[in-house]
Amino acid sequence: MARGRVAYQGAPGSFSHEACAVLRPWDEPVGHETFAQAIDAVRQGDCDCALIPVENSRIGTVQPASDLVAASGLEVLAEVWRPIRLALMAPEGARLSDIRTAESHPAALGQCTGTLADLGLKAVEAYDTAGAARAVAEAGDTSRGALAPTGAAEIYGLSILRNDMQDSADNRTRFVLLGRKGA
Repeated sequence: MARGRVAYQGAPGSFSHEACAVLRPWDEPVGHETFAQAIDAVRQGDCDCALIPVENSRIGTVQPASDLVAASGLEVLAEVWRPIRLALMAPEGARLSDIRTAESHPAALGQCTGTLADLGLKAVEAYDTAGAARAVAEAGDTSRGALAPTGAAEIYGLSILRNDMQDSADNRTRFVLLGRKGA
C-alpha cells in the first residue's frame, strides 16, 4: 500500500500511537494534542485518515472523542478493539513508596480508580497518557508517576514501577478509523 498519513490524539508512545503502528504500519502516524485536531487534519486533507478511541470496556464512551466522531462528517472505515494495559512509571531511582500522584489522560485514570485508591495515589489529569509520561520525565520529580503504555517508559527514559494498573484484566478500547467520504 502507498504510504499515507494517519492522525491520532496524543504523543509518541500513547495507546493511539501504538494502535496506528500496529494497524497502519505503512502509514506515517501524526500526533495531535486533541481529538478535534486529529479529526480536523483529515477533514482538511492534511492526513488521509484518523484513528480515534471511542469506547472502553471499563468506563464506556470515551468523551469527547465519541461525540466528535459522530459530528465529524467523516466515514468510519473500520473499527477494532485493542487490549489496554497501563503501567505506573516514574523517573529513574523512584520507588513505588515515593509516588504521590499518577498523571494520565482522564479515560486512563478512570480505568484505574480502584488500583489508585488502593495505592493511595492522587489522580492528576493530563491531555494524554504518553504526554503525562513525557511531563513526568521532564520534571524529574520522584513523587510524580504517570499511567501510560509500557513503551512510553522507554521513549521518555522512565522506570516502570508496576504493570497492569487497570482495574479490569479484560480492559479494552474500541478504535475507529475515519476517512473522508468518497476518498
